[in-house]
Amino acid sequence: MDKVAVDAMGGDLGPRAVIGGCAKALAAHQHLSIILHGDEAVLQPLLSGLPGAARDRLSLVHASDTVSMQDKPGHVMRHGRETSMWSAIAALKTGEAAAAVSCGNTGALMAVSMLQLRRMEGVSRPAIACLWPSRGRHGFSTMLDAGADVKAEAADLLAYAIMGATYFRNDFDEPRPRVGLLNVGTEEHKGRAEIKAAHDLIARHQETGRYDYVGFVEGSDLPDERVDVIVTDGFTGNVALKTGEGTAKLIGEFLGETFRSGWVPMLGGLLARRALTRLSQRIDPRQVNGGVFLGLNGTVVKSHGSADATGVAAAIGLAAKLAGSGYRGRMAERLVIAAQASQDAPKGDGA
Repeated sequence: MDKVAVDAMGGDLGPRAVIGGCAKALAAHQHLSIILHGDEAVLQPLLSGLPGAARDRLSLVHASDTVSMQDKPGHVMRHGRETSMWSAIAALKTGEAAAAVSCGNTGALMAVSMLQLRRMEGVSRPAIACLWPSRGRHGFSTMLDAGADVKAEAADLLAYAIMGATYFRNDFDEPRPRVGLLNVGTEEHKGRAEIKAAHDLIARHQETGRYDYVGFVEGSDLPDERVDVIVTDGFTGNVALKTGEGTAKLIGEFLGETFRSGWVPMLGGLLARRALTRLSQRIDPRQVNGGVFLGLNGTVVKSHGSADATGVAAAIGLAAKLAGSGYRGRMAERLVIAAQASQDAPKGDGA
């Protein structure tokens, strides 16, 4: 069994959506078991409605307190030991679970995860990696950082490249992922000083990270077929992610309005329903919900705060897939090699 610890109390839609996601994930993954963390008095009535087969693979750990979306990370680190979020990460730390999932406060989740799990050697700033629909051969690209830290130095961006390539290789069985560095243009003279330094570092460590570096990429390249891993800082990545999600939702609403505007468009919509359903699934953020915290000594998946049962199930499924993959061991080895090489490089060469 792949055991996944789930924070049942985080998220905008409350425990009902989380438990619905657990039921969907258990139905889809026969080798999955879930340890649910939260207020027993709230959760037990909701769990009673689950099918017996799902209930047999789900256990409950009582946690009396909850991390709200308004709580500051520092406050949670000092006073959050009784929360469901803390309890879920603690299960991962002790080895009771192989991965953890939460829909809760991103900053607090990162802070609690860093405090309990610690960073991998060679990582100064962990990153959140997310999947992005693309025209590439695998149908998706990976972007990081999607919002763990608003800043990133050149060495951080190199670590993101190595972590992102390892994650993509594990997820899609791609021997040498193509890595691009997000910039305001593809010309080498463009960008901030740390971006230019990162450009040199990422190019230099292609063999260490087992990736092919394609150079600078722009925002329009995120869904392009020429890149598999997009590296950027957390501020830029989070804005890009939220913009993409909002645009996908807007397109869906526009299509719906168009097909409801008259009987001819409605007939056309009915004739194209199968194709439109495939399109909807392809661009639906819920289907690829779940940002993975990379750079920690443990697998933590951050589900979107507004995720419904479908989105929560996708995040749990991702956590289960990663739990037994061994990707973190390979990632840790490459990070140490790159960090040591950067320290040994002569000063003034962009390292």
